[in-house]
Amino acid sequence: MSSRLLPLLIVLLAAVLLALGVPLAVSVAGAEQQKAVVDRIDDTARFAALAQFVTDGTSGPRRTVPDERLETLSRELGSYHEVYGIQAGVFYRTGIPMANAPADWSLPARGEVRDAFEEALLSRRSHDPEQVWPWQRHRLVVASPVIRDGDVVAVVVTDSPTGQMRSRTLHGWLLIGTGEIAAMLLAVGAALRLTGWVLRPVRILDATTHDIATGRLKSRVAAAGGPPELRRLARSFNEMADNVEDVLEQQRAFVADASHQLRNPLSALLLRIELLALELPRDNEEIASVRTEGKRLAEVLDDLLDLALAEHAEPDLRLIDIGELAAERVAAWAPAAEAEGVRLVGECPATTAWADPVALSSALDAVIDNAVKFSPGGESVEVSVSFDRGTSTIVVADHGPGLTDEELARVGDRFWRSGRHQNIKGSGLGLSISRALLAAGGGSVSYARHREEKPRGLRVTVTVPRSAPTA
Repeated sequence: MSSRLLPLLIVLLAAVLLALGVPLAVSVAGAEQQKAVVDRIDDTARFAALAQFVTDGTSGPRRTVPDERLETLSRELGSYHEVYGIQAGVFYRTGIPMANAPADWSLPARGEVRDAFEEALLSRRSHDPEQVWPWQRHRLVVASPVIRDGDVVAVVVTDSPTGQMRSRTLHGWLLIGTGEIAAMLLAVGAALRLTGWVLRPVRILDATTHDIATGRLKSRVAAAGGPPELRRLARSFNEMADNVEDVLEQQRAFVADASHQLRNPLSALLLRIELLALELPRDNEEIASVRTEGKRLAEVLDDLLDLALAEHAEPDLRLIDIGELAAERVAAWAPAAEAEGVRLVGECPATTAWADPVALSSALDAVIDNAVKFSPGGESVEVSVSFDRGTSTIVVADHGPGLTDEELARVGDRFWRSGRHQNIKGSGLGLSISRALLAAGGGSVSYARHREEKPRGLRVTVTVPRSAPTA
């Protein structure tokens, strides 16, 4: 969950920082340019004041008689250009220069400088230049009119490079970017702490739920921090788990007690049936049927008691050799299989896994018994052991009639038996007991067809973990 929540928080934080940082960066660039434009306006106003009383020289070539005001203006423009590298000039209405620096700079026929000059001739300062960004090499052009007796007699024009202004803007952006990155790192750290604080109870609750779902009913949510709502949820979950465990315990106790209490009257009933049979003919079909049903009822009660004990018992997990255990069960069941005309073979290489040896042996007994019972004479039952990185498996495959898709979905359910096998001895609880025994130790059992062609047979796969159980 944290892998989904944390990116969402980071994206939201990044969006907020961008929403704040982009306008700030634009504002910094605008402020730097506005500062440069104001400086140029002040400079053009000073030059316009110097040029205001310079003798008019538009009627012909420049005067040969020295004009002190003109010399002062030219000297100021030259110093200005030398110090700042800014092209500046005062031009008469006709475009003839009154004074300029450098001396070879003149009004172009078109372009931004000409547009600013034409605008200043209308008795107003040229409009502010367009915003110059750090990646652009544009220049700042500012023009101010020189007004004498209410008329525009000349125009002061400055054409400034923007390198320093763009450098200052870029420096301001770097500071903003550094601040944004630092804020983002702090926000990510805070988000990590926040998500960890919020989701820690959720992770504990998820792990406990998984433990309960896999059969460890005594697992509970440990006390942890987090929001009050999640702490209250943890307490409520523990209360619910206690109630569920109590209900299941009562159910198991009822099944075990009922099975145990019914065995005594059933045994007495079977004994009376035997006494009654002594007074009836030997070939009486009714008494034989009663005997069979009585024995079947006794088997069901025994299996119910075994199932209740299997679901209630705590597994004694240890590291055992699965291949050796499977080989022992094959050897134990070989005489019974031979009596049924079935060949029981095993391929059981040594491999270790964590399991309760008694529970695993009982589960294998139920599975092998089922395979031998439903295999026709002359066929074989194969038991094979294999392993991969995380699990060890024991596969019991027979060549019997197999099961349909609908029957495969129900195999292992309590008291369920295929309609085609009702005449075969059994209570329908053997595979249920196997599943309960394996689940208690973290194992599992699955069912599939042994092969697609008929007879299909049944392939039962018992899986146990190779890793040590977690506390």
